[in-house]
Amino acid sequence: MMTMRLISLFVLLAACALIPSARAMDRWAALSMIESGNNDSAIGSLGEISRYQIRPKLWPGGNPHNPNLALNVARGIMRSRLVRFEQTHNRAPSDFEFYVLWNAPREVNHPARAVAERAERFANLVARRQAGFLARS
Repeated sequence: MMTMRLISLFVLLAACALIPSARAMDRWAALSMIESGNNDSAIGSLGEISRYQIRPKLWPGGNPHNPNLALNVARGIMRSRLVRFEQTHNRAPSDFEFYVLWNAPREVNHPARAVAERAERFANLVARRQAGFLARS
């Protein structure tokens, strides 16, 4: 699992350096890159599937190799988590909190170090997207 994540990070860094459009990432694109390097066939150490590394117990069925279906499933999973966060905190989550809600929702107020590090990388990817978008406007 750690090797796969290191490879994903390397692929991400290489893509950002070589492809200008790779800097343009919304939250879902950044999540896919962080979780699997956009690999629709990725299987995590706990059996997570799809480019978003969704745990099997949360997968409703269908082909996890289909990126559109995987995105719809990921959005569905996050919907209730985002609503709960917004009701509790009276605001939308930051990019950092969005990732924590995805990866370890129970840790949203106090994420473990490893989750926090990944959340920081995720937030940086999204920020690059916003900076690239604003520069082109």
